[in-house]
Amino acid sequence: MNKSELVDAVARTTGMSKADVDRAIKGIIYNVSAALARGEKVTFVGFGTFERRQRKARMGVNPQRPTEKIKIPAKKAPAFSAGSELKEAVASGRLPQLTLEPMTKKTAWTCGKSKSKSKSKKRCSRKSR
Repeated sequence: MNKSELVDAVARTTGMSKADVDRAIKGIIYNVSAALARGEKVTFVGFGTFERRQRKARMGVNPQRPTEKIKIPAKKAPAFSAGSELKEAVASGRLPQLTLEPMTKKTAWTCGKSKSKSKSKKRCSRKSR
């Protein structure tokens, strides 16, 4: 499954628009990547944990010259550990249980200036469409 197929599947499952799902997936990927870059763990309970692991420097073999040894430097690499629900779903071939709250009216945030003269703060509120 590639990203566009994932967007289509999530849109069908949730009833959200493809554009909203695409923005949500981009936001998730961005924030998971940013957390890993900062050295933080990201855990989705039941699904798994993303983390940054330190790999030690080691000696390897040059693929173009198999007799030549090369030094592979230490680096930080992303890693994923599957959670219990994901492991069970993969092993059994059965889909995990999914519970979604029913979608209600779409809401939008609107922002305008507050009426107080002391400071020009923006006042935001939710409005149903």
